[in-house]
Formats: sequence, C-alpha cells, structure tokens
Amino acid sequence: MPKSARLTKLTLVALCCCLCLGVWGGQRAQAAEVSASYMYSFWGEAVAAPAAYQATDLHDGQSLGLGAFKEPNDLYVRADGTIYILDSGNNRVVRLDERLEPIDVIDGFVNGGAQEGFANPQGLFVTETGHLYIADTGNRRVVHLDENDELVKIIDSPESELLQANFVFQPMRLVVDNSERVYVMAAGVFDGFMEFNSDGTFSTFIGANRVYVDPVEYLWKMLATRQQRSQMVMFTPTEFTSLDINEEGFIYATNGDRFGDPIKKLNAQGTDILRREGMDSPMGDLLYTSSTGPSRLIDIDVGDSEMYSVLDAKLGRIFTYNGDGHLMYIFGGLGNRLGEFNTPIAITRSGDDILVLDKALGEITRFQTTEYGRVLNEAVRSYYRGNEAEAAQYFYEAINLNANLEYAYAGIGKAELRQGNYSDAVHYFRQSMDHGNYSKAFQLLRKEVLREHFSVIMSGIVLAVVLLVLVSRYRKMKARKKVVSV
Repeated sequence: MPKSARLTKLTLVALCCCLCLGVWGGQRAQAAEVSASYMYSFWGEAVAAPAAYQATDLHDGQSLGLGAFKEPNDLYVRADGTIYILDSGNNRVVRLDERLEPIDVIDGFVNGGAQEGFANPQGLFVTETGHLYIADTGNRRVVHLDENDELVKIIDSPESELLQANFVFQPMRLVVDNSERVYVMAAGVFDGFMEFNSDGTFSTFIGANRVYVDPVEYLWKMLATRQQRSQMVMFTPTEFTSLDINEEGFIYATNGDRFGDPIKKLNAQGTDILRREGMDSPMGDLLYTSSTGPSRLIDIDVGDSEMYSVLDAKLGRIFTYNGDGHLMYIFGGLGNRLGEFNTPIAITRSGDDILVLDKALGEITRFQTTEYGRVLNEAVRSYYRGNEAEAAQYFYEAINLNANLEYAYAGIGKAELRQGNYSDAVHYFRQSMDHGNYSKAFQLLRKEVLREHFSVIMSGIVLAVVLLVLVSRYRKMKARKKVVSV
C-alpha cells in the first residue's frame, strides 16, 4: 500500500475513533449521583422520586429450616401463590407457600423404576396445572414432572438439520406456552430460543438477536493483517440472558446487547413487537459510569396489564415499565442493607409483591408496594382495562406524590383526549413533553374551535370581504371625481 494511502487510512480511523469515543463518552459515561429511588426526566437526567417498593422481609434456607441454599439460580410463583426456588447447588427444588413457609422439597424423580436426580439445574417453569419443567443443565436435558412430581417426559439430545453435528444441549432457562410448547434458552446458542413441540421434539429457533458491530472493532479489523484477523473474535449475535411468557403466549426476553435492544417481546414468528413509546427505549439505567458500564439485564418478569420488571445484575436495580415502554419506577441496589443485594439473579411477582433471589447469599428479599407504587400500578391497570377516568384519578394522586412524574401527566392527557377534553389534553401533554400526542390533541382542539365558532368566523370573513369591496369602490369613485375635476 502506498505511504500516502496508508496515512490517509490511519487518519480516517483516528477520526472515527475520536468521534465514537466522543459520542459514547459524552452521552452516557458520566452518571449523576442518585438516590436509591429515582426516575429519568425528559432530558435524560436522574431525578429523585418517592420509593415505589420497600423491602419488608428476608428469607434464606436456614431460616426456613431447609438448610442453606447453595447458589440458587431461579424462582417462580404460580397463580395460587406457591413459590418454587431452584436451589441449584443442592440440586433440588424447594416449594413454599405464599407466606414463604416450606411445603416440600423435590430432589429427584423415578425414571423407569430407577431414582434419578438433578445436576446443577439452572432454570424452572411451572404451568397453571402444576406441571414442573426443570432445565437440568448438568445432565443436558429438560425434565417434565406432573402435578404429583411424577415424570412425564425428558427432552434431551435434540436432533435436527438446523443443529450442528457436535451440538451439546445445555438448557439454562425455559418457558412453556398454553399449547405445551417449550422454549429453551440454551448455552452457546446464538440462533435464538429453541422451540420444542408438546411431545418434546425439536421444531425450530425463534427470535435470534441481530448482529451489532462495534465500529471501532470493525475499523481495526479492516486494518489488521490476515493473521491478526484470524485471531480476532467473530461478529456473532448476542445470547439471551433470560425469558418469561405472558398469558397470551408472548415471550419477553433480555439479552446482553449494548448496541441493540436489551429487552424484547417476541410473537409466535419470533418478531420483536415490544412498544417503545417512552422518552427512552427500555434498557435499564440511562446513565452509568465508565467503571460500571451499562446495565446488564439478567432476568425479566411479566406481570398483569402488560407491566414488566427487569433486574440489573450490575447495580442490583429493578426497573419496571408499562406496556407502552414508559419507565414507571426504579428501586433496589447493591449493598448490605435490607433491600440491597450481593449477586441478584432472579425476579418474580407474587401478587403485587416482588421477590428477588440473591445467588451468592442464598437469600430471597420480599418487596411490597408503598402508597406511591400502589397508585401507579392501579393507574396502569385502569388504563389497560379502558377505564380512562379512573386511570386519570390515580395519575392525579401520583402527581401529588411526585410532581416530576412526566409519564403521569401523559396518562392524564390520554384520558382527557379520549373523553374529548382537548384543551386539558393539550395542557397535560405539554407538561409531559409528549410531542406526538400534543400535536394530535392540538389538531383536534383546533378543529373543535373552528367548529364551535364557524358561524362567527364566516360572518367575520364575509364582513371583511364586503368592507374590502366597499373600500375599493370608494377609492375608484374618488379617483374618477379627481379626473373629472381636472
């Protein structure tokens, strides 16, 4: 390569690197010191907010009389309140009632007359009928037990042309839909979730993440020699970190993608249909330091009325969004106090309570709503049911507790808009900085004003035209008189 061309190429690379570093560093690198409970403003600033949830009690294996939990990895709550804890290090599933009192322990099952156990299981799922699915990772299989803890089937060593010949099945997390299709997040799989039919046969992959390339790495790869490029990491899609499923069969998933969308909602075709109508796309923390980096969302839980919560493993925070992607509240953190964690690994809901599992400490923390959190939850539920008037009342209460809650102003604006109160809707959308709905409300308000004052406006226009005609004729007559007198 000529020297001048080499210098030009290096100059372009340097400029691009500076630009990338400037954009990333200036946009997110410096995070403001924030309180334990906070929100983000329209301008992306962290502002203090009332606590939506507070930690009320803490439980571990010893306090429950079951022996210490050892690196638990997952937990699940059935609709009847039964709590399942996957005590991975002890190769067992612990079952508790809604008061977190022990019911029993599942540490194995009978298969063909022989007793078998689990080996470092990583995920579990329970159906409404009480069927238990366990990602038995160490044994490279999924175990399906019925409501009596008896074996129904085992899914292992799937065979398909879509799988490589040397593929090793290592299930990590899983969910089951109403048709008993099993969706598995497997280690080392970059093609999305593995879908199994109700009989346990492998069907296909769904929801593969897109490949996002780091511009700096791409530029360096362009400049590298063939030998250096062969030693570089291939650009591959990121793996998912967790998944959950709602009553309608939509899969909510999190991944470790820094450049794409870390939260997705997948339909049956694997297409992401998550609504992102908030001020920022759901991603956890908007601000972060260079030492912590962006949020690493490790688990997701879907509640009623399309509300969902994600758990950040980096700083131990829980972020809750509504179905439109508006951030509702943030709580949690890392530390030694009640309500803080060491290594948060899983999150689930028990009614309106939120349970968080700490892997390193083997503890479950229960969070319960404050008045502020209860009001926000009920506002979202009322709006989801189509009761805009009731939702507006709850949003009014939320604003009285937190005047900086721009999302609540938007909620009131939507309620006023649907009720035809366009002037009030314009007012609240202006306060919420919701430009799209503000424009819509303003157009409707303008039409309403024109419709109500149409007769007055038209009379004024006709009168103005008549006056103009009369003035024009008067000027012409005056001009003719001047010509005649001359």
